[in-house]
Amino acid sequence: MLATLSIRNFVLIDSLDIDFSSGLCVLTGETGAGKSILLDALSLAIGARADASQVRGGIESGNRASIAATFELLPGNTVLGKLEEHDIDLPMDGDPLILRRTVTADGRSRAYINDQPISVGTLRNIGESLIEIEGQFASHGLLDPANHRDALDAFGRHGGLIQKTVTSWSELKSAEKALAEARNEIDKIAAEGDFLRHVHAELDEFDLKEGEEASLTEARSLMMNAEKIAAAINHSLDILSGNKGFQQVLSKSLRALERANEQASGMLKPALEAMERTGDEAAVASDLLIDALRSTDQDPAQLERVDERLFGLRALARKHGTNVDSLAALRDGFASKLERLDDADRDLSRLEAEAREAQACFDTIAQELHNARVSAAEALGSAINAELPHLRLEKASFVPIIEELARTGWSSHGIDRVTFEVSTNPGQPAGPINKVASGGELARLLLALKVALSTSNRVTTLVFDEVDAGVGGATAASVAERLSRLSEGVQVLVVTHSPQVAARGSKHFHVSKSIAVSTEGSNTTTAVMELSDEERREEIARMLAGAKITEEARAAADSLIAEMAQ
Repeated sequence: MLATLSIRNFVLIDSLDIDFSSGLCVLTGETGAGKSILLDALSLAIGARADASQVRGGIESGNRASIAATFELLPGNTVLGKLEEHDIDLPMDGDPLILRRTVTADGRSRAYINDQPISVGTLRNIGESLIEIEGQFASHGLLDPANHRDALDAFGRHGGLIQKTVTSWSELKSAEKALAEARNEIDKIAAEGDFLRHVHAELDEFDLKEGEEASLTEARSLMMNAEKIAAAINHSLDILSGNKGFQQVLSKSLRALERANEQASGMLKPALEAMERTGDEAAVASDLLIDALRSTDQDPAQLERVDERLFGLRALARKHGTNVDSLAALRDGFASKLERLDDADRDLSRLEAEAREAQACFDTIAQELHNARVSAAEALGSAINAELPHLRLEKASFVPIIEELARTGWSSHGIDRVTFEVSTNPGQPAGPINKVASGGELARLLLALKVALSTSNRVTTLVFDEVDAGVGGATAASVAERLSRLSEGVQVLVVTHSPQVAARGSKHFHVSKSIAVSTEGSNTTTAVMELSDEERREEIARMLAGAKITEEARAAADSLIAEMAQ
């Protein structure tokens, strides 16, 4: 619920802090005192359009108007989910949610939630989940046809059906997308089918092998340098194992040291062992060089074959704008496309069947939701039309319209357009609420709607502006009773000129305007005061009597307060 409203430098308001309560809160005061200004400020706090004219006149340039609305939230409130969607920090347990708006003297505005900067659009989205202001702005609440479908669904408790419809629609769109993408892909492949077959055959003919370019390059290098390599090997072999090579010299040294070692009592044994190992390694090296020498003995025609293969692969890669190592993958890709083309009829048939099945499923669920909406509309119409005579709208008729849309208009919301229309005079066609009804009728129609929808309210606070306009006596009492009944389930704020409504309030605020005259000129200020029991009695007496409050008016006020309290 709305806990507090703090206003600074807004139109005629200098500084104002209001503490609200649950139940029915009433605001009274003379015409022109500034009651509408309060609603304008509240509307601004929940995302209404800002204007430079809203900044209080006379303040210094660069100053600003500021409005902060504080809300107390119960655990599980749907607005918490919206805060998460917009990456707004959630209030800690027990902490309030503060919506704040500032407007500078040049008309620029900024929005905050718990001091976190946000867009005005986000503020509006969050604000409309907390509070509805009826009777003032066509873009709010039930005056906006965009809200009618959701209101009807809430009344009919269609939550389960709506979720099934959303899920089914998502599955249908996914199936249709998969089918469309497959058709597009197959059409593209089919358009280049001859080219694909030609290129694939060309690539396949090469019998491509992974890493072949590197191995061919290595083999070519070996063949081209075989003579030099052989000469180097022979030179090394001569050094190692020639008549005067290393192995011969090492063998002589070993024999001499072996004789000396016998005389040295084995002192030379470690050296001998090391020299023997050296001799073994030299022998291994010689064997390896001989094997390498054999590898240099190449068939001259082999180099020609390697060159032909290597240069052929490179030419093929250039032709297709890639490198040799990617040719195999390119071939496999063409093969996959051709396989896709061969399987096209089977794949398309499967996807078409899935799309038809998804469409049939959505049709069934959407029709079920449509039927539920038709039944709910009948019940809602009956409930609201039963309320209208009590609100002095006995000639009016409420007509919920369920229009089944063309297939192109279907969506995750179903197949229906829901609009609430009203006829205020017998024989006249029904039309949109905000265009057919007069100001006073409009407020009472909205009250009837809210009473009928009271069990499905999506917000915690409802605001009515002069819902009692043009009525009195028993009708005003009926309006008061219904406002009181509505406030049992949701916080209700009402601007009223009706003493019957005022007498029903659980909290009463008086709005007044004062003019201060100084040497610098006149200054008009709007103020709001919470009334005590005695002050409330006096205000209701004023509302009953007019300019002069009599004892009879006070007695009537006492009687009315007592009557309304029953």
